Amino acid sequence: MSKRSIFEEVDSTKAEASAIVPGLLDRGRDGARGAIRIWLGILFAFVVAMIVVGGLTRLTDSGLSITEWRPVTGAIPPLSEAEWQSEFEKYQQIDQWQIENQWMGLSDFKEIYWWEWGHRQLGRVLGLIWALGFFGFLIARKIPTGWTGKLLLPGALGAVQGAIGWWMVASGVTSGEGMTSVASYRLATHLGIAFLILGYISWFMFQLGRSERDLMQARRAKEAKIYGMSTGLLHFAMLQILLGALVAGIDAGRSYTDWPLMGGQVFPPDAFSIEPLWRNFLENPGLVQFIHRVSGYLLAIFGVVVWLRGRRSAHGATRFAFNAVMAAMTLQILLGIITVLQGAPWQSAILHQLLAVVFWVLILRARFLSAYPITTSIKDQ
Repeated sequence: MSKRSIFEEVDSTKAEASAIVPGLLDRGRDGARGAIRIWLGILFAFVVAMIVVGGLTRLTDSGLSITEWRPVTGAIPPLSEAEWQSEFEKYQQIDQWQIENQWMGLSDFKEIYWWEWGHRQLGRVLGLIWALGFFGFLIARKIPTGWTGKLLLPGALGAVQGAIGWWMVASGVTSGEGMTSVASYRLATHLGIAFLILGYISWFMFQLGRSERDLMQARRAKEAKIYGMSTGLLHFAMLQILLGALVAGIDAGRSYTDWPLMGGQVFPPDAFSIEPLWRNFLENPGLVQFIHRVSGYLLAIFGVVVWLRGRRSAHGATRFAFNAVMAAMTLQILLGIITVLQGAPWQSAILHQLLAVVFWVLILRARFLSAYPITTSIKDQ
């Protein structure tokens, strides 16, 4: 072997080939993260629209106007006067019309029919958008590594939600049973699944907004205590949302319109007037509203505790996220009180429901930043 000079030039091509290439963690894993995030954003907007239109459908007592579940053919509304009359005759067979709405003519029926049809149509469009996006990205092989199951989840929950929606409506499509609305616990289940879908979509959007490498590095700085407390707040908020659905399902928000007392008392009168006893917790307006109020007070106290802990975060973005949670919670409490004092008019009632969506997503955002903090320099703090 011949000796080589230490000053001998090295082949630059080989040197470049052996150099460290950044971004190897994300290579082959990214897929179409940006495009998928936009698609999820569209799904998010439609789910929020579903929640709002669903709330308005309930507030206008329109939810029982369509008495059949036809997932495919139901997309086509009545197109002739004879078809409208046929739908109206079906509605006239159920308890809601026979007990409460015998004053209705065909034109009145059309008004409530369009609300329910619109709500169901939004669900169909939402399902179509999910299917086109999911299978489009799947066929194009643009789904990031490990994300196929995650992106399948909203679609699967959406299918379950459709079945639960009919299960809910079926509880009110009765004849001779005295039912004039859907069962409140089924309404709560339906709303709870909607918030669950919204939560998964939000979380996935947060994750896709940052690279895999960034998330892995951020996870090392996870603030476990704040993350755990925000998780507890998230669950507590969901409980309050479900209790709110029970209130809405039996119009309990209109039963006592004074605050902080109820009917001039701390505890509402006749809170256990229904037999058997357990039915009062689902069907007694006074007791259901009382439970919702007390749960709200406890949620507010715990929310303040979580906020105070979140303010001590070492990361500015996380602190800001918890400040936003506190602001939304304060507004929600004030709006809830106003809604009660006004006797739950549809305007404040639907705004109260929409603000619950904002509150829920902001808690998720704060929780996400607790798990994956955004690191900033000291001078930016």
